Amino acid sequence: MMPLTFAGDGETNMIQRVGGTPEVRQHLQDLGFVPGTDVTVVTTNNGNLIVKIKESRIAISREMAQKIMI
Repeated sequence: MMPLTFAGDGETNMIQRVGGTPEVRQHLQDLGFVPGTDVTVVTTNNGNLIVKIKESRIAISREMAQKIMI
């Protein structure tokens, strides 16, 4: 298991675990980051990521991406 920040551009991985405080976990779950879901890193820009999850593209900060384990 590793944080989402270690995934390369264009790489699809399955979310294994979402960490952080209960509020952060709930926020990420509301965005669709739930265990068992595939996530694709579209691009990385200054440490921030644009990811494709389900049928949406979402920009998340490096700090948030560190809490998503793949």
